Amino acid sequence: MPFFAYTLFFLFIPAADVMIGAFRDDAGHWTTHNINLLRQEQFQQAYTNTLKLGVFTALAGGIFGALLCYFALHPAGPRALRTVVTAFAAVSSQFGGVPLAFFWISTVGTVGVVTKFLHDTFGFDLYAHGFTIFGFWGVFLAYVYFQVPLMVLVISPAIDGLKPEWREAAEGLGASGRTYWFRVGIPVLAPSMLGAMVLLFGNAVAAQATAYALTGGGYNLVTNEITNVMNGNVLSDPHAGHALALGLVLIIVIAMLVYLPLQRRAARWMK
Repeated sequence: MPFFAYTLFFLFIPAADVMIGAFRDDAGHWTTHNINLLRQEQFQQAYTNTLKLGVFTALAGGIFGALLCYFALHPAGPRALRTVVTAFAAVSSQFGGVPLAFFWISTVGTVGVVTKFLHDTFGFDLYAHGFTIFGFWGVFLAYVYFQVPLMVLVISPAIDGLKPEWREAAEGLGASGRTYWFRVGIPVLAPSMLGAMVLLFGNAVAAQATAYALTGGGYNLVTNEITNVMNGNVLSDPHAGHALALGLVLIIVIAMLVYLPLQRRAARWMK
């Protein structure tokens, strides 16, 4: 009962309100005007930026997080490293929102030092190539900060599921380390890796507080656009916000439909 009550009040009722509000006007009449607003270039660009951010941070967080997790959980590694990495991942994966944005803004001086070093040493100017901490790459780096530890937590059971006897059996049959990974390790981990990256994608697409606090709502993301129209920062149109949120919900639903079969396939190797 607590589970059903929780999902009813915090999932189904808000989702139903978004769906209904997307097809209503201020007078309560049914309309498709709000959905048609999504064709505007500003909102289409917001979805493009959001999908791009989700894909890039999912790939970066997934790859680096999986490598970090593998080296931390490797049987030959020190036990203390496993404890430190898992503890850090548990804490930093939850360090998001406004605190993370303020932390990232405080690194502007450090970014300036790095930029000056690259310019003086290699003649490469980050800012001349479009980098800004308040644009795409700034938001990207901020999101990777919590995507990598989240990947560590999600992929840990799969990496723990790589049984040492599989490698021993492969070596006993004459397989090299490369053959083992291409024939056994990667095929076994692939469903879990892809499923975890889908979760990271959904996590990045739906994140709001970090990007909004970091950019002041100026960077064109769907979550920022929803906040702007709901708060009246640009224009006050709650039903347009519902339509934008409905598009975001559909993206998350598609991501979950991709994730579920991958998770079922990955579960076979965790038994």
